[in-house]
Amino acid sequence: MHAITIQEFGGPDALVWTEVPDPEPGPGEVIVDVRASAVNRADVLQRKGYYPPPPGASPYPGLECSGVISAIADDVPGWAVGQPVCALLAGGGYAERVAVPAGQLLPVPGGVDLVDAAALPEVACTVWSNVVRKARLAAGETLLVHGGGSGIGTFAIQLGSALGATVLVTARLAKHDRLRALGAAHPIDYREQDFAEEVRQVTGGRGADVILDIMGAAYLGRNVAALATDGRLMLIGLLGGRKAELDLGALLAKRATVAATTLRSLPPSQKAEIVEGVREQVWPLIAAGKVRPVVDRRLPMTDAAEAHRLVESNEHVGKVLLTVG
Repeated sequence: MHAITIQEFGGPDALVWTEVPDPEPGPGEVIVDVRASAVNRADVLQRKGYYPPPPGASPYPGLECSGVISAIADDVPGWAVGQPVCALLAGGGYAERVAVPAGQLLPVPGGVDLVDAAALPEVACTVWSNVVRKARLAAGETLLVHGGGSGIGTFAIQLGSALGATVLVTARLAKHDRLRALGAAHPIDYREQDFAEEVRQVTGGRGADVILDIMGAAYLGRNVAALATDGRLMLIGLLGGRKAELDLGALLAKRATVAATTLRSLPPSQKAEIVEGVREQVWPLIAAGKVRPVVDRRLPMTDAAEAHRLVESNEHVGKVLLTVG
């Protein structure tokens, strides 16, 4: 088979379509013939040498895929060869085939094209596990989403809205109309506006109950300022740096919670729990049309370098997909 390999850490041209050995299903695994994968920020970081795959994971980029099952280990029940699926991966999605722990498989949701289904597993599992499972977002609360135009952002807007929350987002002004159409109640232009002040004004001084943050250090102080009393700050990225000073007095005054999670490094058993929760609670919302994959564009897998350039430009809205065949 062929896969995208990283020849040396660096720019997008380090991604090369290369012949590699076929995967074999290990215990508890299936082989998926990939129809599409999606570009995530983690892939960009891996290409640059900043985010190595966890031990035992495929060395190829790609944290999610969609496709058709072509082989199944003897100890895996409940799935069939030829069945269309999508899957959460620790790596390996940029390939013609990938081995997947059975607990990380999902059926393609009703009403979703097989290729577009590749836009769902990583964002659905990340957003649900943080916003619903850990932060317990409830109807009537306010959710602030940073990076509203990203794959994570566009999914979080829809899921928050479907759960009855008021969703505020930070994003470039050019993306605001599209984010409103997805359910964002109040987009904030982070380049021109102080998002903490905007959140306070929009909420009548109360603040956001839950904040989903991809920025890290650069936003830490303002995130705490933007939180409501008993608010929950969920940190899932470090695009704005790793280290920052935290005013613990402000945190205490708000009885706030700060939690940090990474999905990729979780063991398969914990990923399987998240995948099952997504299947039970999120997939029905997709089948009902309340949440949908947002795809900016599809590119051939062989154009992975161009897809990475697009994602790094921040000009896309939603997911950039890489297709096979």
